[in-house]
Amino acid sequence: MNLQPFLTSFNEAGCDEAGRGCLAGPVVAAAVILPEGYQNDKLDDSKKISEKNRNELRIDIEKKAVAIGIGIVNERKIEKINILQASLLAMHIAVKNLKILPSHLAIDGNKFNPYPKINHTCVIKGDGKYMNIAAASIIAKTTRDKIMKKLSESDPEYLWNQNKGYPTKKHREAISRFGITIHHRKSFKLT
Repeated sequence: MNLQPFLTSFNEAGCDEAGRGCLAGPVVAAAVILPEGYQNDKLDDSKKISEKNRNELRIDIEKKAVAIGIGIVNERKIEKINILQASLLAMHIAVKNLKILPSHLAIDGNKFNPYPKINHTCVIKGDGKYMNIAAASIIAKTTRDKIMKKLSESDPEYLWNQNKGYPTKKHREAISRFGITIHHRKSFKLT
């Protein structure tokens, strides 16, 4: 994939989230500052890449990134503030968890609550346009997938190790059969 290196400048953090459309589990965001000159031909929007390649990319990104921050907002908070606000909060937490202050934030999507003292630009489908946003999408998705696989150990009937909490037919059938867990988002249409 031929992604652009930066939207504005070096030391820019790309930000993205994973799990907005899920029925269960947290929403996870990542902020990633890549080094100048970073290249990886496999890097793309996490939704377009196989799980195996996402995990390989994660290792490369973790090894080479200038900084990575992760933000997690659980299902109870999602219920209180809604999924959009939870996603934006997760991005803020991810930026806060960066070990260095970025010069600019490149945000995937069209909405963001301004972060104090850092300018931002929203980019629709930015995870398919800019390397730092794509890297953030990989980190957010693989982090969330690990969480859902772990949660699947105590609730295997929902197949979260496979569906990662997304609204698949089998996930909805499991909800109808077994009811909901503490990890389900009760305000979502679950069945």
